[in-house]
Amino acid sequence: MNAATLNPLRIVSDIWRHRYLLGQLIKRDVLLRYRGAMFGVVWIFLSPLLMLAIFAFIFGHIFQARWPQQSGDLPFWLLLYSGLIIFNIFGETVSRAPAAVRGYPSFVKKIIFPLHILPVVPLGAALVHGAFNFLIFVTALTWAGGLHAQILLFPLLLLPVLLLALGLSWFVAAWGVFIKDMTQIVPLFVQMMLFLSPVFYPMSAVPEVLRPVYQFNPLGIVIETARAVVTGQPISWGAWGMALSFCLGAAVLGYAFFQHSREEFADAL
Repeated sequence: MNAATLNPLRIVSDIWRHRYLLGQLIKRDVLLRYRGAMFGVVWIFLSPLLMLAIFAFIFGHIFQARWPQQSGDLPFWLLLYSGLIIFNIFGETVSRAPAAVRGYPSFVKKIIFPLHILPVVPLGAALVHGAFNFLIFVTALTWAGGLHAQILLFPLLLLPVLLLALGLSWFVAAWGVFIKDMTQIVPLFVQMMLFLSPVFYPMSAVPEVLRPVYQFNPLGIVIETARAVVTGQPISWGAWGMALSFCLGAAVLGYAFFQHSREEFADAL
């Protein structure tokens, strides 16, 4: 491992150099998921729309739930959905990472193939789904009369989550080559993180004694910051900046670990 491997600009440049190949792999991944389905890729739009409708019915009409200490008239289910948009990008990327390299043994045996872009493919596919989720979310906000100009910052605020998901994807993809159990372990970890992150509840609802622990969770910081954007409240840029720094470090270390391990992939497969 050399110093260039730990250079974030070098990593970005390396991925950008293979952007066409990466784009084709992401396109193939998304299309294959819906191949043979009656509605095809229309499910990219239908799935989040149906999910939002279910949330609106269950939490808005049956439970008639409200966000603790909520100010304003923004429905509870919209606040919940804003957190799910963020977490689903993370969850989909990391859950699929164990098979990102193992699923392409023919690519591993090609010396000139840039293996490091394979763990980026799940993130790209997750972003495609996340984009449709966000468009439906903005439409619902407009309908509910809660759309603020700050919503334009929502995609920018996702950057720490994208870096964290990418770093873990590189790390998990490398381990997935050697340990088949990773396909079972990682989804359990993702499910655990879903409930340990403030997706279904605000950070203020966490007991005071546990709150310092939650403040070290970059997912929670981004979700809370994004909700501030949705509700038009002030943004805690300091906390978001710390989350960004941590996640950038995680991405660099994940990439370095992947590059360090790749020489043994062919033997393991």
